[in-house]
Amino acid sequence: MPRTPENLPKHELIGLNVEVEEHSDENIEGLEGTVVDETKNMLVIDGRKVSKKDGVFVFELADHRVRINGKVIHKRPEDRVKMRLPGKYESL
Repeated sequence: MPRTPENLPKHELIGLNVEVEEHSDENIEGLEGTVVDETKNMLVIDGRKVSKKDGVFVFELADHRVRINGKVIHKRPEDRVKMRLPGKYESL
C-alpha cells in the first residue's frame, strides 16, 4: 500500500524527511532531516532523539506535506497499523 496523507500514520516513518514544527523543547523546533529510527516514544532524526508525544511533525511525501500531532503516532509502529484514521492528519 503506497503512503498517502490519509494513511501515513499507519506506515513506517523511517526514511521520510520530516520537520519538527512545534515541540515542548524549543531547541528542537525547526529541526529538519530524515527519520533514521523510530521507537514507541522517539523519532531519531539524523542522530537526534526527539520525543513524539511532545511535538507536531510535518512529513514530506512525494507530492504532499502532512502535519501530524505526535500524540497520534506515539505508539509502536506495529501497533499503529490497527489505528482508525479519520482526522488524524492534516494535508498541507
